[in-house]
Amino acid sequence: MIGRLNLLLIAAVLVSGFYLVRSAYESRRLFTELDRAQTEGRRLDADYQKLLADRQAQATNLRVEQVARERLKMRAISPAITFNPDAPAIEASGVRGRTPAHAQATLQGAAR
Repeated sequence: MIGRLNLLLIAAVLVSGFYLVRSAYESRRLFTELDRAQTEGRRLDADYQKLLADRQAQATNLRVEQVARERLKMRAISPAITFNPDAPAIEASGVRGRTPAHAQATLQGAAR
């Protein structure tokens, strides 16, 4: 009877020892995973801050104007290049009251 009890106690000590080793291993694994996740979170936060700064730098008026001029081939507006179909013809200044052909077609199409 004492022999069986000793075997039972030895088995219980072995099982609890294996469980203790397993839980210590699992704890270290989870701690390492947590540390990696925190490091990744800090890296992503730094990237986010950098992207916000880049976005703010790209959205300045000078930058928008530069992109409009260089990439989109836009130019500043002036009375010489504007078109107002409702304006009366000014003959005295040499500006004729005619509309460009594509604007006339658009206006005629809208009138129908």
